[in-house]
Formats: sequence, structure tokens, C-alpha cells
Amino acid sequence: MLGNLKRSTAYGALATVSLGWLGLSGLGVSQSWASQVADSVAPEYSSGLEEKQLVTANDWMVTAANPIATQAGADILAQGGNAIDAMVTVQLMLGLVEPQSSGIGGGAFLVYWDAKSNQLTTFDGRETAPLNATPKLFLDQSGQPLKFFDAVVGGRSVGTPGTVKLLWDTHQKYGKLDWKTLIEPVIKVAEQGFEISPRLATLIERDQKHLSRFDTTKAYFFDEQGNPKAAGTRLKNREYAQTLKAISDKGADAFYQGEIAQNIIDTVQNAPGNPGVLAQVDFDAYQIKQRSPVCSDYHGYQVCGMGPPSSGALTVGQILGMTEHFDLEKWGPKDPRSWQVIAEASRLAFADRGLYMADEDFVPMPTQGLIDKTYLADRAKLITVAKHWKPLLPEPHHGAMR
Repeated sequence: MLGNLKRSTAYGALATVSLGWLGLSGLGVSQSWASQVADSVAPEYSSGLEEKQLVTANDWMVTAANPIATQAGADILAQGGNAIDAMVTVQLMLGLVEPQSSGIGGGAFLVYWDAKSNQLTTFDGRETAPLNATPKLFLDQSGQPLKFFDAVVGGRSVGTPGTVKLLWDTHQKYGKLDWKTLIEPVIKVAEQGFEISPRLATLIERDQKHLSRFDTTKAYFFDEQGNPKAAGTRLKNREYAQTLKAISDKGADAFYQGEIAQNIIDTVQNAPGNPGVLAQVDFDAYQIKQRSPVCSDYHGYQVCGMGPPSSGALTVGQILGMTEHFDLEKWGPKDPRSWQVIAEASRLAFADRGLYMADEDFVPMPTQGLIDKTYLADRAKLITVAKHWKPLLPEPHHGAMR
């Protein structure tokens, strides 16, 4: 994620186990309360909302979480690159400018439309658990589950990274421009520096405790006086540039074999206070898996996305399938009944997510059954619409919140 992954013990590890908390805001919870709940256990703090201007396009569009990455992708398309080319540059740039969320130290999913074959497919580049992982990996000496951040921050939670291999494999199959051309602009920004975004600055400040535990992250994210670097500060990452130069020259092998892989393994296995078990055998065995997408019918449209081990397409498909039994179009977005139905459908879908959804390579899963029309109709019957419904929840216990 950061440079040669010697920094992976902090933000790199967090990225590999990031959890989805979008469902909290749809359960009739006030935004501030949901934010506090999510921040108490989630690996990435919320930093507020910012209203954006609606943008439309006729032919193509690049969207990413940071404008530097968005512009880099647009530049690749302007040079004659295709969507896969732009994806490679955008993802590598995100690993530089938003290290709290993205990076080559983690994994990725790709949903790809192949216009030539008129086919939608997906690629699973999710991190995999080390082969030496055991059921006791996240238990303390007394056999009790570790607290969230005790388990996450360090080497213990680091899985086999998949992002670099996903970028390489899909570019080899679908890419148009030369591989080095795609990485060159990211190397340039890493060497010349970029301005820390307000969001990154907020997260550095709020995550001081964890980032200051390790010398490399402390040196990168804090100034000489030990203060978190502020928004607008120019941040250079020459180590990341060197890593990308190696990947540019030798492809994914540069990352999964040799010095870079060994640096990652050494960092993980020797993380102070929380060592992990990642080993070279995990890098040697890692493979990208091409999978069929999961598609749900919604008012005549096919809504498709990544299937297991991702829960995204199934959960969204369930929510849409349940809400389809209510007249949301007639009620409109300002009617409390619309929000109640969406909230209750989300609650039911996330209950199914927790009970049924897993990595179907290892756990039998009723994938199609979860989005079966009859099943979702039965689930929708559990939603009783109240005309004057109001979201009522007890105040959070402030002692348990940040």
C-alpha cells in the first residue's frame, strides 16, 4: 500500500479488512449516531459529507474517490487507452493519494463489461488468508476474541495482497496501452508529491494512536514535531515510486517474488505486539479468479455486481427485491414510508448477509436462493408500513463512544 509495504502494518492492514458500514445510515438511525457507532469499530472514520455538483457525460466517465486519481484516469483515456488501462492508473494513484482506503497492500474486485463479446464478467482479487492461519489466530491467550483494533493494527490481520495481480492479469487480457505507460504518471506524482486531502488529513489526525505505533507510518504521516500533517501539506512517497518502478519493469512478479515480497513478509511476521503469519508460500499460491456476476431483476432492469466472496450484489439485490413490493414511486422520496421500507429491507438483507453470506469456495451458500423472487416476497411480508413512522432509537451510551 505504502511504498514497499514496510508501512503495511498500519494503514495497509486496515485496508485489507475494511468493513462495509453503509447499512447503518439506512436503519432509521440519525446520521450523527450512526457515525459514532461506525467509528467505534470501523477501520475508517467518517469525515463528514460534501455536496457535489451533478456531472453527466455522453461517451465516457471516470470517477474515483480523489480528483488526482480521476484526472489520471481521464488522461489515460485521452491517450487512447481503454477502461482497463484507466483502471490500472486510477487504482495505483489511489494507493498513493488515499492510502487509508486503497492500495497495493490490499485486494480488489472488478466488474467488467467486455463490449467485444457482449459479456459481463467479474474478477476476484480479494486478499486470501495465509495458509498458516488457524481458528485461534484472532483469539487472545485466554481464548477470547481480540478487540477489533488489537486484531487489526499490526501484522496479524494482513492477508495475501491481490490488487497488483488483478491489475496485471486483466491488463494482459484486455489492456491496450503499454503497461509502463500506465504506471509512469503515478511514479511522477509519488516523486514530486501531492497535497494531502482534507479527508486524509482528518483520518491521520483521528488515527494518531495507531499510526504513531510504527516508525515508518509515524515518519510519513507526522511532521518533525510529531504533529499530524495537515490538509494541503505536500507529501512525497519515494518508496512507493521505487516499488512501482519495479512493477513497471517486471510486472506482477516484481511484487510477488523477490525483495518486495520478502519485505512485506518480514514486516508482517515481525510486527511489534501483533505479528502475522503471512509467508512466501501465500504469494506463490495466489491466483485471480474469474467469476460469474450476480444479477437481480428490478422493475425490468438487470442490476449486476460482484458475487461471493463479496456480499455487495446479493445484499443490494435483496434490498431492491423487497422494496419492489411497495409503491415507492408513488410515495416519493419525501414520504416517511419510503424510508421505512428501505430501512426495513436493509435490516432484513443484512440479517441474511450475516447468516448466509461467506466465501463459497469454502462454505456452501444459497447464492441464487437469496435473490429468489418467492423468497424475497416472503421477506417483504415482514415489513409493516406505518403511515406516520418515525425513526426512534435510544440515545447511545456515551461511555462506549469516541
